[in-house]
Amino acid sequence: MSDDVQQIQPLDSGIAEEWIRKTDEPDLRAVSASMLRVGPLWHVSAWVMEFVRTDPLESELRRRIADALSTVDGVSSVEEEDREVWTVTGTPTGKALVEAVARVVDDMAEAVTVAVSG
Repeated sequence: MSDDVQQIQPLDSGIAEEWIRKTDEPDLRAVSASMLRVGPLWHVSAWVMEFVRTDPLESELRRRIADALSTVDGVSSVEEEDREVWTVTGTPTGKALVEAVARVVDDMAEAVTVAVSG
């Protein structure tokens, strides 16, 4: 399985910088981070959250992702914006944000697979 974290060329003109985790299991393990052109603001997406909709797994994933983002150097604040998107303020690197969330989704991948397939 590939799990490269790469900077990519943003397709949206409102995005200054974009990072993505390339993986063979995108629905389970893909993570992306986009730095907006306005302010020190990042949007971080964990694609798996689109499919995890039952507790306690959903709550645990949300908590662990927010906690992981909060520990990245340069992060000032973390807020959940949408089902699979967190807004991060501060001066972290996109790569560090993606790697932090990737560790969480990897750690919980087996539990997520069982929950969504059963």
